[in-house]
Amino acid sequence: MDIDKIREDFPILSKKINGKSFIYFDSACTSLKPKKVIDAILAYYTEYTGCAGRSVHKFATRTTEEFEKAREKVAKFISAKRPEEIIWTKNTTEAINLVSHSFKFNKGDKVLTTNLEHSSGLMPWQLRAEKGDIVLDFVLCDKEGEFNIEEFKKKIDKKTKIVSVIHVSNVTGTKAPLEEIIKIAHDNGSLVLVDGAQSVPHISIDVRKLDIDFLAFSGHKMCGPTGIGCLYGKYDLLKELQPFIIGGETIRDADLKSHVLEEVPQRFEGGIQHYAGAIGLGAAVDYLSSIGMKNIENYEKETAKLLIEGLLTVPKIDLIGPKDYKKKGALAAFNIKGMEPHDVAIMLDEQNIFVRSGMHCAYPIHKFLHENKGSARASLYFYNTKEEIKTFIEKLNNIAKALG
Repeated sequence: MDIDKIREDFPILSKKINGKSFIYFDSACTSLKPKKVIDAILAYYTEYTGCAGRSVHKFATRTTEEFEKAREKVAKFISAKRPEEIIWTKNTTEAINLVSHSFKFNKGDKVLTTNLEHSSGLMPWQLRAEKGDIVLDFVLCDKEGEFNIEEFKKKIDKKTKIVSVIHVSNVTGTKAPLEEIIKIAHDNGSLVLVDGAQSVPHISIDVRKLDIDFLAFSGHKMCGPTGIGCLYGKYDLLKELQPFIIGGETIRDADLKSHVLEEVPQRFEGGIQHYAGAIGLGAAVDYLSSIGMKNIENYEKETAKLLIEGLLTVPKIDLIGPKDYKKKGALAAFNIKGMEPHDVAIMLDEQNIFVRSGMHCAYPIHKFLHENKGSARASLYFYNTKEEIKTFIEKLNNIAKALG
C-alpha cells in the first residue's frame, strides 16, 4: 500500500489549520471521505436528483438504478447471498433497533449480550426487557476486556433466541471470536446479531462463511457518508420480521382498513431514502475494494503495534484493555493518571492532533474496567501514517512529563 498516494485521495488531508497539518486519530467515531465518495454524492445532487422507485422520468430512473446498484455493491462486499438481504438504515443503531423491534418473542424468551456493547447494542434490548417482552442476560468479559467464551457457554440455553454481540469493541479494541460464538449459538437454536460498526470498515467479512444471521454496520465509519447504514439479514429471517417503520414504499396495496406489505427489503425502507448516502456508500465500497480489505487489515496490524507499544512508553499511562497489540485493532482507549480524558484531548487538539474523549457510548465497559472515568481514544485507519503515530506518542509523552 502506498499510503502517501492514498492520502492524496482525501481532500481534507491537504487542509492546514493555523498554517499547520493535522493528525486525525478519530476514525472509530467517523472516517474521512475520499474524493470518489464526495463526487458520487455530488453527482446525485447536481446531475440526476430524483426519487427511486416512484417517478418514471429520467432522473428518477437513474436514481433507482444507482440506488439498487449500491445495494448490490454492499451485498458483494460482505458476501451476502443476494442484494435483497441488505436493508438501508440510517446507521448501525437503527439497524439493531430494526431487529429488536421487529423480532417476535414469546414469553420467557431470552436475549444474551455482553458488557462490551456500545449503547446501540444494549439499549434496544433493555427496552424490550423493560416491557416484559424478553429476559435479558449478560456475558461479562474478562479483566482485559476480552469476550469470555467459557462464561458464554454457561449462560446460553435453549430459551436464548438471540445472541447480540459487538464484533470489535470501540473501547478495548478486542475482537469477539465470532466463529465459535455462532457455532455455539446455532447448536442451541439461537440466532446471532453482530454489531459490525468497528469491524466491517477494517477487516474482510464473509457473512455466509461465518454464518451470521444479522449484521449491522454504518457507512460513515468506512469512508462513506453520514446518515446511511445497513442491516444484513438472511433472507428467510428477514421475511419473518415485521417492519417497525411503515409508510411510503413499504406497502404494495392498501385501503382504509388494511394493507399488503411490500417484499423484502422494501417493506423495511419506509419513506424517501437517503439516496445520496446509499450511492456514496456504494462508492466507498468500490474504493475500499480497490485498495483491498486484506491490505487494509495487514497495514493496521502494523500501525496497531506502533500505537500500543508507543503508548506503553508514556509515563503514568493507563491503557484500557489488553497490553498486547496482537489482541487489539488499531484503536486504543487510555488515560494518563492524574488527568481528565477531556483535558488530554484538548491539549492534543491544541497541537492539531484529534482524538476522542469521554465514555464513547459504552458506559458498562468503562464502569467494569475503569471505574466509570471515561477515557481518551486514538483510533486509526489506513490513511494514517507511521510518522503520525510517532508524532502522537512524542506529544503525549511531553504532556505526561510536563504534568509531573
